[in-house]
Amino acid sequence: MKQTKSHRRDTVTVELSAVIAAASPAGPSVLTVRHSGGAPSGLPSGPLEADHRTLEAGLRSWVEEQTSQRLGHVEQLYTFGDRDRAAAGGLAARALSIGYLALVREARPADSAAASWQGWYRHFPWEDRRDGRPTAVDRLERRLVEWAAGAAGEAERRLRRDRLGATFGIGTDGWIEDRVLERYELLYEAGIVAEAARGAPAGARDPGAEGEPMVTDHRRILATAIGRLRGKIKYRPIVFELMPPAFTFLQLQRTVEGLAGVRLHKPNFRRLVAQQGLVEETGEVTPETGGRPARLLRFRPDVLRERPAPGLRLPRPRAAAPD
Repeated sequence: MKQTKSHRRDTVTVELSAVIAAASPAGPSVLTVRHSGGAPSGLPSGPLEADHRTLEAGLRSWVEEQTSQRLGHVEQLYTFGDRDRAAAGGLAARALSIGYLALVREARPADSAAASWQGWYRHFPWEDRRDGRPTAVDRLERRLVEWAAGAAGEAERRLRRDRLGATFGIGTDGWIEDRVLERYELLYEAGIVAEAARGAPAGARDPGAEGEPMVTDHRRILATAIGRLRGKIKYRPIVFELMPPAFTFLQLQRTVEGLAGVRLHKPNFRRLVAQQGLVEETGEVTPETGGRPARLLRFRPDVLRERPAPGLRLPRPRAAAPD
């Protein structure tokens, strides 16, 4: 008689999480929610419930309840469903985590005691290269090289070294700013972020874990959003969804630098923006620059009809220097 394979029927839950991002010349930020009991902060989130008409409706409901923010346009980022990572984060045996991205022009104070805006580089200090090579990168690279050398077998060691080159640029010339999620996933696998040690005995946890952790898999979702934004500014004018209606050229450059995590050469960036035809002058100036009044610009919407990919193909970043 043919034996049938038995299947364990675990409960599957669906969590909806929102990366609500804002940007300014000072740097990009994300809206977070503080949890009780000393737990790390997290993204606005909640489970999909029976009375939620759609996934997006459920997300908007949780965001409004937890932060008093009403979202405009949102886009789905990714669906995570790793069983082991869900269990390590304190979720059910099997949980689907669906992340969404929403952009706002201004990080207005959240009308909630538990909600606050945080600079996203506090969670990813190795991603901010505006002032040169972060000190966190030196520590990470030493530990990653040790992790690669500790693999069993030369083939696995070679594979790990290749991944170090593709993500952190170790042994190569390249740092590709879009690969935020790939870098975080590598750090998780190497056990260098705090989330990787959840569920382990206190003595086994890594006191040198880098970056501020978030609840469950929320730092993973945030990494996905940062990588998505960094990629999209190169082929879509998405940065202008984060800018005020009128802005100076320097404000635009600093905002792009904050999103990309690199410092850009001012003349090259100005030339690129002019060649792309992305902005036009408003005819007004602002004295708020501290020097000669600066001309105010605005996004030129006709560019969307003129070509299919009107983004900022960023020039090669330069070394950081004082303004």
